[in-house]
Amino acid sequence: MTPTNLKITIDGSAGSAAPYEQLRAQIADRARSGRLPAGFKLPTVRGLAEELGLAANTVAKAYRALEGDGVVETRGRNGTFVAAAGGGAAREAAAAAQAFAERARRLGLTEAEALAAATAALRARYAAD
Repeated sequence: MTPTNLKITIDGSAGSAAPYEQLRAQIADRARSGRLPAGFKLPTVRGLAEELGLAANTVAKAYRALEGDGVVETRGRNGTFVAAAGGGAAREAAAAAQAFAERARRLGLTEAEALAAATAALRARYAAD
């Protein structure tokens, strides 16, 4: 058992998933199953990296992926916490919309152009059902 009670194990053998992916998957599984309750404060990046013998960048990458998936939320200097379990579909849709908005902005689209593209895609998708 680790001092943080996360019980994370990283398999370093050849052919195993990347360490950040193993960490991401284990935290996501525990959060979705309720073994890590909503509001549970995760260890700091450095603390967990030291505990697991990983580079801090590896843990940070896993935390970023978990945040992108809506599994955790970062509250600035207060830390990283397991996000509320309810509304998974809405959270996932919001994350997808955020990613689309960022991509549209990088492509140089105006807000109206981005909205038109999203609206057209939604109409086409829902019309197909």
